[in-house]
Amino acid sequence: MKLLSPTISRLARLRHWKIEQWTQHAVATQREVLQDLVTHGQYTEFGRKHALAGISKIQDFKNAIPIQEYEQIKPYVERLMNGEENLLWNTPVSWFAKSSGTTNDKSKFIPITKESLEDCHYKASKDVLTMYYNYNPDSDLLTGKGLVIGGSHQMCPVNEEAQYGDLSAVLLQNTPVWANWIRTPELSIALLDEWENKIEQLALSTIYENVTSISGVPTWTLVLIKRILEITQKQTLIEVWPNLEMYLHGGVSFKPYKEQFEKLIGAEINYLEMYNASEGFFAAQDNPDTDGMLLFLDHGIFYEFMPVEEYGKENPRTIGLNKVELNKHYAPVISTNGGLWRYIVGDTIEFTCLQPFRIKVTGRLKHFINAFGEELMIANADKAIAAASEKTNSIVNDYTAAPVYFSDNNNGAHEWLIEFEKEPANIQEFAYELDCALKNINSDYEAKRHKDIALRMPVIHNLPKNSFTEWLRSKGKLGGQHKVPRLSNERKFVEEILSIITPY
Repeated sequence: MKLLSPTISRLARLRHWKIEQWTQHAVATQREVLQDLVTHGQYTEFGRKHALAGISKIQDFKNAIPIQEYEQIKPYVERLMNGEENLLWNTPVSWFAKSSGTTNDKSKFIPITKESLEDCHYKASKDVLTMYYNYNPDSDLLTGKGLVIGGSHQMCPVNEEAQYGDLSAVLLQNTPVWANWIRTPELSIALLDEWENKIEQLALSTIYENVTSISGVPTWTLVLIKRILEITQKQTLIEVWPNLEMYLHGGVSFKPYKEQFEKLIGAEINYLEMYNASEGFFAAQDNPDTDGMLLFLDHGIFYEFMPVEEYGKENPRTIGLNKVELNKHYAPVISTNGGLWRYIVGDTIEFTCLQPFRIKVTGRLKHFINAFGEELMIANADKAIAAASEKTNSIVNDYTAAPVYFSDNNNGAHEWLIEFEKEPANIQEFAYELDCALKNINSDYEAKRHKDIALRMPVIHNLPKNSFTEWLRSKGKLGGQHKVPRLSNERKFVEEILSIITPY
């Protein structure tokens, strides 16, 4: 099998040349993508309503279609799920990716077309491997198997021809037969719905495989690794899978988890970040030595970038790649070959490099704390948690935070619910270090903390192990891509969790 490596490396170099071409001609590439999208979209009900036929200029496109969130496309999605066609895209839609967000009790269903599968998700997956082999030409990655910790899928109750599931499940269900040769576990286990049983089956079915890579959300990957070590009675994962060389992660910041992974794996491996959502595969880390992920520009997605301060305005302003700036928060607005048109994804990003265009995810439009003008974003919180953990020799499993509002006796504060893997010796010391880190990272927070005028010290709750798991279970959101919201500008999540959990 190792004879494959030179051939794979040669193919990777050929594909990498194409990546360099669309990277060097980013704006022109994006114009071509938009023209292709409009060509398809003009034949749909949506396209006729918004007069897409004949549009050739970006400004005309923006004038024709208002920026949309899920509520605006939901009527089309419901009709698609009932079997109608040519509504948002001019090819059939028989799959829907079920949103994994925790902000709403009701799920979103994102249409998946043949084009979005092949020209976005699968094409981007190949490019991830291409970029990896470009920096690791002697890799034996594809001589073993990739462990995929995916979601579940089921038939749609309103249409026997349509199916839905977590994005990972949709991708697994539609991959070609040959992909099974380099993937584990078998599909019946990968698509299990009940997560405690699924973790057990994943562990038992993969411990004797030659696993060379793992991909999955960090929280559930850690649960699986710990169970595998329990079953095998090994100290580190590299003893179980000596050829393990890469972990692909995304969805949440990896900073709070990296120390745990390094300890449990027991050897140096490559960590690669991806930005893959139900709406599309947007970016992936192309260079392990740089901060940020390469934005995929030739994968059936046309990008606009909305400055976050525009969100909520009647006619929010968006800009193109030629006008973006470094280190500013933007909300991506996308039009895709899955039939999404000027759709707000809901994430916030920053550009870390403009040649080529690299980005990092900084949070969610609705996941932040700005109750006192502190403008605390998830990226700030993740960095501060990591810094406080290092200073106090502790390890954080998961956390969420929300504001504590002014009262007659106290000014405001941030209330943090933290589940530790390794607890600090002194929780007040952790609170002090967290506060110091937030001041260093965020000048607005520092100003509000000055002399405790607006904000007092953070309030920390040390939660028992598995608290967040129990909360997700109570919400029917255990497993898959479901994750705990890091920050919220309201107290709903914090109060729900505290109502069912008794902190230490």
